Order: sequence, then structure tokens, then C-alpha cells
Amino acid sequence: MSSSEATPARQERLSKNSVGLAHIVFFVVAAAAPLTAVVGASPAAFAFGNGAGVPGAFVIVGLLYLLFSVGFTAMSRHVGGTGAFYTYIASGIGKEAGVAAALIALVTYTSVQIAIYALFGVFLSGALAPLGLVVPWWVCAYVALVVVLICGQRNIAFSGTILGVCMLAEIAILLFLDLGILAAGPHPEGIGLTSFAPPTVLSTGLGVALVFVIGSFIGFEATAIFGEEAKDPEKTIPRATYVAVLLIAAFYAFSTWAIVQFYGPGNVQETAKAGLETLYFRAADAVLGPWASTVINILLITSLFACVLSFHNTINRYFFALGREGLASRRLGKVHDRHGSPYVAGYLQTAIAAAMIALFVLLNSDPYSVVFAWMSALTVIGILAVQSIVCVAIILYFRKTANLHGAWTTTVAPALACLCLMVMLFLVISNLSLLAGSESWIVRSFPLIIVAVGLLGVALATQIRRSRPQLYENLGRVFGS
Repeated sequence: MSSSEATPARQERLSKNSVGLAHIVFFVVAAAAPLTAVVGASPAAFAFGNGAGVPGAFVIVGLLYLLFSVGFTAMSRHVGGTGAFYTYIASGIGKEAGVAAALIALVTYTSVQIAIYALFGVFLSGALAPLGLVVPWWVCAYVALVVVLICGQRNIAFSGTILGVCMLAEIAILLFLDLGILAAGPHPEGIGLTSFAPPTVLSTGLGVALVFVIGSFIGFEATAIFGEEAKDPEKTIPRATYVAVLLIAAFYAFSTWAIVQFYGPGNVQETAKAGLETLYFRAADAVLGPWASTVINILLITSLFACVLSFHNTINRYFFALGREGLASRRLGKVHDRHGSPYVAGYLQTAIAAAMIALFVLLNSDPYSVVFAWMSALTVIGILAVQSIVCVAIILYFRKTANLHGAWTTTVAPALACLCLMVMLFLVISNLSLLAGSESWIVRSFPLIIVAVGLLGVALATQIRRSRPQLYENLGRVFGS
């Protein structure tokens, strides 16, 4: 065994001091895709969930992630680097669990990336049709894939700037609609806070609503995964985490509350059932005029592009982490000489995405009802599983590490967050057919797939411990340095 196999390659570092608080927040919020989450996902929560209580469901999930952030941000001050959840779990629970989490995270973020590429292809293909251009969805997806690859090769601040512009445009049009609804009147049942009242929020269907709402917060760990490239990460990462969660929760709750005021608490559920895809467009046409629907359609496309670019950068850094650790080819741990980006990892994950899209095309899978819906369902299961394990890792890490944090930060908050995340995971699995829109045995096997991937990670780490003990001993140390 060569010395390079036994010892982590420490010379490959991502570009330091490249991103500040604003850029990191842009990555998180862009991954959440505000316009897509509100216009695309919330109508299903209204229709099949707790109706007018959906805004309250966003508040509940926001509070859950604020609770999660207590221990998460405290640990970020002790465990840094681009490994994110992998590093946290390896440091808190052990190397086998860390490798398992890394593989689950890769499956999770690859799944959501494929889902977004498919949805992007559907929307762009639909937007080109009125212009007389008949372009298959997968052609649009491949065009986006190439552009995303090019952007991902640049310094991380370049992607952050693009995401910032897209995010601000999304938020601007939604705020314009929200404020227009409140100012227009008359409102069917007046303006009220019924959507946040416990009887409304906790009504029948809350569990189903949470299944859709929880997916709107995916991309949460982007704050920690850019720690190596952040300016003053000990302060920037915690601040970015809290700002991002608060911004996402508040904005989603406000936007969904505004649409409830437009239709009325007693009517919004039935209206959503009658037309999931038109819920917000009808309101936009009535309040702002037909031009608003056109703008929203255009910004939905840019929203999806921003979303997939954010996940591209996230996946790059997972592959980079595995390469630099020696768990995969060391070439994945290389950075661009000029831009300081994990460019080799970018090529690999782009090739994987291209192959998966090609597979769905060959199987003649519907891009919306199969590719997007199924991959999104797999994503939600995976991310909830990993986040639950992270909570355990936080508790165990602080038990064996000297620190100045109190019991609330190191034990109580992570334990409560873990319990809530496990409840969310149970709700998702219980309503999996509804979330994926299918009763297929493949969909029902998604929880088993996540478990199998985790066990594969444990087996891989065990094999490394036996055959390459020096490499095993160094796992997780790269990111703590």
C-alpha cells in the first residue's frame, strides 16, 4: 500500500474565504426553490392535507429545523470542512456510520437533482411549445445539465451570485402577488389568522401536509457543506443556518397564508383539489393580470435552474469529500487550479445524472408523474433518515468532547429534534404512495433501498478497516483540520 493510500491528501483544499453569509443563504434558499415549493408543492398540501392549516404546517417544520439547528450549529464550531453530515456522523457516532450517511446523502441529492432536471425539462419544453418549438423534455434537461456543469466549474462565489439573482426574482414576484392579494380585496371570509390557529393546523390531514411541506426545506445542510470555503466559518455557518431556516419558513408561511385569504379558509382545499396546477395562476391573473402568469412561468424555469445548480455544488462536495478521504478515487479530491472548485467531482456527478436521465428516457418514463414524483419521494426519505442520525451524532459527540455548551444545546434540543424527525419519517413512509403518486412496488421499496445503501456504507467502512487500517484510522480527520 502506498503512503498516499494510508494518509489523507491534505494539500487539496477548496478555495478559502470565497463565500460569505449572503452567498451561503442563497445556496440554501435556492435549493429550497421558493417559487417551485409554493406554486408547485403547496397546492398538493392544501388539497390532500389540512387545507387552510398549511401555513401553520410550514411554521411547525420551520420550528423543527430551528430546533435541529441548535446542536447542528454548535457542532459546526468544532467539526468543520466540506464533509457536512458525513463529517458530523463520523465524528459523533463512528466511521462506519459516517460512510453509511455519506452514501445515503449521495443517493438523496442525486435523486433530487434528477427530479429537478426532469421538472425543468417539462417546464422549458412547455414554454417553448407556443413559440412553435417542439423540444422533448430530456433535451431541455441535458442543456441545463451542461450549463450547470460549466457554472459549477467556476469559483463557488460565481454560482452564489447566480443563485442570488434567481432567488431575489422568485421572492419578488411572490411577494408582489402576496401583497396584491392583501391589498385587492374583497376577501371571501375577510383577512384572518385562522391558518395558524391550533384547531386548523392540527386538523385531519396534518400528517399528509407535513409530507409535502418537509420536502420544501431540502438543501438544509448547504450551510455546513460550504464551511471550508466560508469567510469566518465559526460565525458565518451558524448565522447562515438560522437566517436561511427563518427566511424559508416565514416566506412560505406568508405566501401560503396569502393564497388562503384569496380563496377563503373554507374554500381553499376544494379549490386546490379542483386544479392543483392553477391554484396560484388563477390568483395571479385576477390580482395582477395575465402578465403575472407569464412571469411566474418564466421564473419557475429559472427557479428550477437555480435549484439544480445548488444541488450540483452540494453533490460535488460530497464526492470531493469521499475522494480526499480515500473512500473513492483520489482524483475526485482534486480542485481546479484557478477557481478552487472540485471540478473532477463535478464531471463524475454530471455523468451520473446524464446516465440516469438516459435510463428514464429509454424506459419511456413520464418526466412528471414518474421521474419527478418518484425521485422526490426517495429524496425526502433519505434526507430525514440522515438528519435523524445527525441528531444522535451531535449528542454522542458532545458527550465525549469538552465544550462550554449547556445541556439544552448538546442533549435536549438534538434529542427533541431527533424524535420529531423520526415522526416525520414515519409520516412520509406511511403516505409514500400519495407523495410519489404511485402504488408501484418500486416506490414501496424506497425505505428498504435507503437501508440497503446505509448497510453498504457500513460494509465498505468495515472492509477498509480490515484491508487498509491506516486509511480507516484517518477517516474523518481531513475535515477536522
